[in-house]
Amino acid sequence: MSQVTAIHTDQLYIGGRWVAPHSGDRLEVFSPATGELIGSVPSADAADVDAAVTAAREAFDSGEWRNTPPAERAAVLRRAAELINERGGQIGALISAEMGATPADVATLQQLPGTGVLAGYADAADTYPWEEKRTGIFGETLVVREPVGVVGAITAWNVPLFLLCNKFGPALAAGCSVVLKPAPETPLNANLLAELFTEAGVPEGVISVVPGGVETGRALVDHPGVDKITFTGSTAAGRAIAARCGETLKRCTLELGGKSAAIVLDDVDIAAAAPMLVFSGMLNAGQACVAQTRVLVPRSRHDEIVQAMVDVAATFTPGLPSDPETKIGPLITSAQHDKVTDYIERGKADGATAVLEVAGPRVGTEQWVGPTIFTGVTNDMTIAREEIFGPVVSVIAYDDVDEAIAIANDSDYGLAGSVWTADIARGVDIAKQIRTGTMGINWYAIDPASPFGGYKGSGIGRENGREGLESYLEHKSILMPMGYSS
Repeated sequence: MSQVTAIHTDQLYIGGRWVAPHSGDRLEVFSPATGELIGSVPSADAADVDAAVTAAREAFDSGEWRNTPPAERAAVLRRAAELINERGGQIGALISAEMGATPADVATLQQLPGTGVLAGYADAADTYPWEEKRTGIFGETLVVREPVGVVGAITAWNVPLFLLCNKFGPALAAGCSVVLKPAPETPLNANLLAELFTEAGVPEGVISVVPGGVETGRALVDHPGVDKITFTGSTAAGRAIAARCGETLKRCTLELGGKSAAIVLDDVDIAAAAPMLVFSGMLNAGQACVAQTRVLVPRSRHDEIVQAMVDVAATFTPGLPSDPETKIGPLITSAQHDKVTDYIERGKADGATAVLEVAGPRVGTEQWVGPTIFTGVTNDMTIAREEIFGPVVSVIAYDDVDEAIAIANDSDYGLAGSVWTADIARGVDIAKQIRTGTMGINWYAIDPASPFGGYKGSGIGRENGREGLESYLEHKSILMPMGYSS
């Protein structure tokens, strides 16, 4: 049974208040692990989206939040982080019930980095040069940074707490208003978290939540009152959103898919590296855009490295999130389960060998896929080209480092990656040659203070740090009279 009481909400959180929806449709949320109905919310229609955007626009135009000093906005973000940590148990249990991750994974992969990015954006707001004087050929200019306006934020279901914080954080630090459309699979936590931000001090009107599916998202993207869209999700959906934003010259930030390569060098201490290497490919049941799912290994050490990976991955026990022995929870939906198992069968049909294929438990739903490792993979195979979003890792052999770099770069994606080596300087040199937005040496993580985003099909723009804050700002130049000096 689920550890949370079913949550059924009849109202929408619009402008920091609960209001009756226009739509009569509802979203039901079922546990991926047990199949239980754990909650339901109204599914917002275009009229509900319009109400949310109108509230956001009125709040922005009033100037209450955008004119609040950046240091005070930063303090609100820090208070929101404190509230999330204070109620981490409640939030973690709810998210675990919604999307199937273990409470430990929610704490490690969502709460810790989520509160971290809030602190990071608060720090960026404190130190950012909101006004700057420059001298050019015409004299002095005052450069002013101002919030972009109303932000439409659309998030995926795989790490909902982290994604919400990484949308609210920069938008609120910049002084914007936000209308959030959470994924239809995980809307319950979004309402709870939005209330926490209001409790932390965000004024009325600034935050709204409009749960729904594709039509709700389309209404938000197309609304003329929205100045910027920030989206995390699939590359296919990102292309469609970018096209719509392009038609109206609406700003957008897109954090999309990945097919990241972990380059294991010939000097690696594989006994020490294997646990983190496997985790980097199978974290969150593989449902992570940054998962290192292509593991490139030197042919001279192939069998040794594969055996170390298999030994570790075999301990990644699939099971109910409530079981303390569980390392891998269920996949989010039956459709996602079928997609992942189809990829596994495609890998076999293309000639790859599943050297590890752990069956899921016979409990609850049938949405289980255990850790799976393929060898004999070439980079032209489907399982090496397409994002699977499950706990499936492809091992690809290479003969020299130049070939490894070429394989890593031979991808439609460019979001993440890593190098595993005893020589850190050598690892950094190789990392600089990979066409991807983020890299790790002997591990992978998203650091809140540093820019995160993708090359190629992995997105447009950057989140986190100063770069993430800047993407929510407009830059205005005010030219002083000739001869003027302040």
